[in-house]
Amino acid sequence: MQIQFDRTGGFAGIRQHHGFSSDSMSAEEQQKLTALLNSARFFELPAVIRDQGPGADQFQYKISVQTEQGSHTVQVDEAAMPSQLVPLFEWLKSAASNR
Repeated sequence: MQIQFDRTGGFAGIRQHHGFSSDSMSAEEQQKLTALLNSARFFELPAVIRDQGPGADQFQYKISVQTEQGSHTVQVDEAAMPSQLVPLFEWLKSAASNR
């Protein structure tokens, strides 16, 4: 499994990009990530989730997942993050900051 996690926007407009490969994860991390993807119903989410209200300086995130079964990308505004996606998002954000 390959995952790309990008953050853009914010006050400074700085782009951050992080890539993850299940090949470099422990079996426990792989299981956790798979469980988070499943509980988020990631592959069922729309490709773009936008906030309809004003939101200067908010972040936008792009999560791309590629597995043997296929690939899917979701672009989401910070203020429009579906609750089912939050645990996966928090895991990715934490993993990115630890690299």
